[in-house]
Amino acid sequence: MSHPRNAPQEHYTEDYFKKWNYADRPLGRFSMYWFARRYYAALVRRYAPPGGPERELLEMGCGLGHLLGLLQDEFTCTGVDLIPYSIEQTRRNAPRARAYVGDATDFSGWRAGQLSVVVALHLVEHLPDPQQTIVDVYRALRPNGLFLFATPHPEYSLRRYKDREDDAIGKDKTHINCHVPQVWRTWCESAGFLVVKQFGDGLWDVPYLPLLPKSLQFVLFGLPALAQVVTRGTFIPLSQGVNQINIVRKPSR
Repeated sequence: MSHPRNAPQEHYTEDYFKKWNYADRPLGRFSMYWFARRYYAALVRRYAPPGGPERELLEMGCGLGHLLGLLQDEFTCTGVDLIPYSIEQTRRNAPRARAYVGDATDFSGWRAGQLSVVVALHLVEHLPDPQQTIVDVYRALRPNGLFLFATPHPEYSLRRYKDREDDAIGKDKTHINCHVPQVWRTWCESAGFLVVKQFGDGLWDVPYLPLLPKSLQFVLFGLPALAQVVTRGTFIPLSQGVNQINIVRKPSR
């Protein structure tokens, strides 16, 4: 098992949404955040087990609730987050979803095999014992159930040109468990999951080079990320992603 580390609970307040990765990028219509939530919703629809609104979906660390708002008519949605402000926003942005303040790693309220989908976008790197959480997710999912999670790739190809203390990965001091893709694959397979896909989300954390304007670098390095999101593809190699996207499935009986 992984070695538990202490989670920095003092950071998980409304102020969390005013700094680090939420603070330095727009969240409105046609922003990178806006496109990304629609992209993840498309992945859920594609890889979730077949069915209708009776399928139960849990988003661990639901943030502002926009993903649940996109999926609330197709699944019975639940969101959980430690931050009360997050739940206030989720109830506003996903009014037909159930949302509550709580520990996302506490699965005691879910029966074995109850959930069809579990989503954790930029959540597992915050957990003190993510390997145990993967085991708990496996238990809560039904056969053929989907676990979709995104998390930083600490050794992606161009990170050698970044200040590791101040880039998109390092500046968030709540990132206590960032691991390379093989670690997540091993933990998922050890829990019993089948790894369907692992891929990157693009080189969007510009600048990487000192002389070129940041806007030009975003065009040069970030274009594949935009293409993947717009086409709903999964083609960016792991090494070419600031984050890694993991699609894993509980085997059918």
